[in-house]
Amino acid sequence: MYKDIDPEEARELMEQPETIIIDVRTPQEWEEGIIPGALKMNIMDQDFAQRISEMDKDKKYLMVCRSGNRSAKACQYMSSIGFSHLYNLDGGMLDWDGEVEE
Repeated sequence: MYKDIDPEEARELMEQPETIIIDVRTPQEWEEGIIPGALKMNIMDQDFAQRISEMDKDKKYLMVCRSGNRSAKACQYMSSIGFSHLYNLDGGMLDWDGEVEE
């Protein structure tokens, strides 16, 4: 399972050292700005599942996309393979009002 969280809750989660941010958008979307420190892992890439499976299941993951749909799918997949600390940025980058870097 995963939890949908708003930008304010996401900022609180990001302050915890065990939180990893993963941006599942496309390279073109990353050019529009990315949350500082986020890992870029395009959900459409063929190696997405392999890369995810190599991540530490004990960490907390904040999943991000443009609107929250692809990141929710990523959370569902991660939950199905044993991840349990999953958070989806509801509204995605469209609703993100925090810091971004290009």
